[in-house]
Amino acid sequence: MSLLRTDYGEAWAYESIVGALPGVDLSEPQAVAFQFVLFETLILLFAWVYGLWDAAIAGTAAVAVAVVGSVAMLRLGAGTRSLALPETYRRVLFGSSIEVVLAVLAFIALVTHLFVFDPQQAAAAGEPTLIQELFGPDPPVVAVYLMLLVLWDLCYRIGTSWWTAVVALWRSYRYRFDGETIGALRRLDATNVGFAFAQMLLLPFVLDEPVLLLAVGGHVVAVTVVSTTALVTLRRG
Repeated sequence: MSLLRTDYGEAWAYESIVGALPGVDLSEPQAVAFQFVLFETLILLFAWVYGLWDAAIAGTAAVAVAVVGSVAMLRLGAGTRSLALPETYRRVLFGSSIEVVLAVLAFIALVTHLFVFDPQQAAAAGEPTLIQELFGPDPPVVAVYLMLLVLWDLCYRIGTSWWTAVVALWRSYRYRFDGETIGALRRLDATNVGFAFAQMLLLPFVLDEPVLLLAVGGHVVAVTVVSTTALVTLRRG
């Protein structure tokens, strides 16, 4: 499947950006493999140069979850476009770019936590911050830059997952479908739940961070509940 076969307004921002790159025509496996190899190579390189092997383990987990999110996004996008669904549903899902807004809000909240809230709490308790635990007392600039890039990648996919769940619930309430379409939509909803469960890989790295633990765990529960509700309430027309 070529990512260039998607039209503007009928694809995730992620698909549209990759498809707009001049001279690039990537299949789904190629796009996912490129994402993983690029980020993982940089993580291992910085871990070797700066001795940040603990950070490398956490970074690898984050990249793995982001890659699973990319697979889920591509399958959700292609699967949705392959079905005869109401135009309004497709426009709300793809054309509104709400997933980008949700990702920006999540990323800003995460950055605020890492560089404002966590340092304040750590100073009051006389403990190192999460950044210091991962990167040492003098974090390398390029390593922190890569961390933020990976976290943005992750936040974008998480935002897309949440928006997909919300729109799916509205779809199930608003429309009726034939039996074959219901089966296909249920598989798509289950794919979103699968990505939510994949995010549990991040939990071991935030066990000592109550706010982040609540955010990640809460998101997994929320997407699972909303997507499952959307799945079981699909109606025949």
